[in-house]
Order: sequence, then C-alpha cells, then structure tokens
Amino acid sequence: MDDSGGVQMARTLKHAALCLMLLPRFLLAAVMLWLLDFLCIRRKVLLKMGERQDGPDDPPVCVSDYNKMFTWESLRAVWHGQKLDFLKSAHLGQAAPNTEVVLVQERKQRVVRQYADIADFLVVYIEEAHPSDGWVSSDAPYQIPKHRCLEDRLRAAQLMLTEIPGSNMVVDNMDNSSNAAYGAYFERLYIVMDETVVYQGGRGPEGYRISELKCWLEQYRKELLVSQTAVLCV
Repeated sequence: MDDSGGVQMARTLKHAALCLMLLPRFLLAAVMLWLLDFLCIRRKVLLKMGERQDGPDDPPVCVSDYNKMFTWESLRAVWHGQKLDFLKSAHLGQAAPNTEVVLVQERKQRVVRQYADIADFLVVYIEEAHPSDGWVSSDAPYQIPKHRCLEDRLRAAQLMLTEIPGSNMVVDNMDNSSNAAYGAYFERLYIVMDETVVYQGGRGPEGYRISELKCWLEQYRKELLVSQTAVLCV
C-alpha cells in the first residue's frame, strides 16, 4: 500500500471512530427532535426549560408551533454541531485558539456597559444555524440563505448589527475556522484572558447562559477589588 493509500485509510478509520462515538448522542437528539414535533410535548418541554432559567438575562428557547423539528436538514445541523463540539480545540483552562476572522467595518468601540471596566466584548458571526435554504425557522427575524462567499456573510452580519448597534463584530472566514476551533455552532459564550480560555459556556440554544457569564465576571470584579485593596494596604 502506497503512502496516499495509507493516509486515506487512516482518514477513513478516524471518521468511522468519530461516527461511533457521536452516534449515541446524535440518536438521542434525533429522538428528542421527533418528540418535539408533537405540540403537546413541545409546549411542556419549553415550559420546563423556561422554569430552569438561571436569570432574566438568559434568552428563552422559543420555537413556534409552525416549525418542524424533525427534518433531514435539522438532523444534518445537529450532527454538524455535535461534530464541531467534539473536535473543537478550545477547552477550559487551555490556550485559546487564535483563529482568522474578518472585520465587518471599523467602529468606535462600545462594550457592554455593565462590565466595560473589566472586559471587552466581541461578537463572532459564524455560519447560519437556520438558513432559509436549510433548517428553516419562522422565528428568525430575517430569512438568510447559506453563505456561499465571504460577501454573503458580511452582508448578513450587517443585518445583525442593526439588531445590536455599536457592537464590536467580526465574521468567521469561509473555512469556518473559529466555529470549528470553538465548537460555536449554534451559539456559544467564551471568556478568554491572557490567551487562555477561562470560561466556556454550553452549546446554544439550551446551554447559552448569560447569567453564568455574569456570575464569572462579577466574581472576577470582586477579585480585582480585593487585589487592589491589598496593594493599597501595602
């Protein structure tokens, strides 16, 4: 067997091993999506999820009755997200990947006011979770097709900027390097300090907890105040 054949065989074996490891979790998610197509179950699940919210800042998981959950496109999206999460290179306590992004436009920096004294905030716009030519969601404010080129992604990001004006935003490149490195699909929160991941949120939408992020920042602010007080006492 030549070298190219050996490399191809190694890739095939790696892909097969990945599929075997992800299959139980994927099948569980697929069954959940199928059950959510029964409206009585969907409403009960969403109600329970709303009751478990940690704080008013956490966005609720909203799915209208008209959205089909168990489709070929939804299964592809779930598999894609789980694979990215499994293969991500960003891990808590380890070096934060420095991936390539593209600036949407030059803007005067205006971070979230509440923590502007201790943190800078950056939105990285990645591939669409619910494109109009994929797993469609009628709950989305805009119907955006899959990004075919960087210009498509930049135009979509401009729409997002109208929803959160003044935000610092960049877009992932068309290789989706940030999405892959951070397992960000569908959405995810991170805190990076001194090039190290110090907070890693769960995968959205159900794991997207702004309240957790605020708790971490509040604790960090307290630690800063204690250290500053200690310096003054010396």
